[in-house]
Amino acid sequence: MKKSADENIRYSIDGKVFIIEIHRPEKKNALLPGMYAALAAGLRQANETADVNVILIRGVDDCFTSGNDVSDFIASATPSAERPSVAFMNALNESAKPIVAAISGLAIGIGTTLLFHCDLIYASDNCFLQLPFSRLGLCPEAGSSYLLPKQIGHVRAAELLLLGEKFSASKAKEYGIINEVLPQDQYLGFAMNKAQKLAALPADSVQTSKALIKRGQHSDVSEVIGLELDEFARLLQTPDAQAIVQAFLDKKKSA
Repeated sequence: MKKSADENIRYSIDGKVFIIEIHRPEKKNALLPGMYAALAAGLRQANETADVNVILIRGVDDCFTSGNDVSDFIASATPSAERPSVAFMNALNESAKPIVAAISGLAIGIGTTLLFHCDLIYASDNCFLQLPFSRLGLCPEAGSSYLLPKQIGHVRAAELLLLGEKFSASKAKEYGIINEVLPQDQYLGFAMNKAQKLAALPADSVQTSKALIKRGQHSDVSEVIGLELDEFARLLQTPDAQAIVQAFLDKKKSA
């Protein structure tokens, strides 16, 4: 197994399960470009490793991820299509092997949108999710403008994407976004147990079934990711978005 190129992203293997851990607790697991690159590389490595049947993505015990590090919006001049975050989105979309997510604490922005690419999702009862893009003067990403309405219907998707309010793990389960809500001290073990059970099944059968479930979706999602990125890049330069991001950074400096 190749080691992660970023110290905040950790790889490990347990049996036939490839575990990708987001580990930047001092910053609430906020994601930087190097972390996105390592997440994408981990997904590719897992898909290319014959002895791996399942991928499990997790955060630290009290936080999945608070989303993109807002300072990166200002600091990076990389064109949207070349950003490591885009490589991660595409790696999620392209994964042939099933992805299990174990989430707790905060799952904000990409911390929620990545879940729409996962196959099994287990959350702690202290977990809150959020799609705050409109509140930042931005738009959805990672194919979420296509995947979420397809998954839960237009009205519910509009509620979550347009208002951008936090919602609980129990509401996410009610809406069909996640599979189960567990006590904080049980969610990770439960998710790992399900991942191991899935990994013990015939790999060809599981991967073929996943491909059939998602048939026709790969190219559609890839196209939507590109459309979203174009609009995201445009909106990021608007006065509304620039003012909101700058206000957030100023608040962080004064804290």
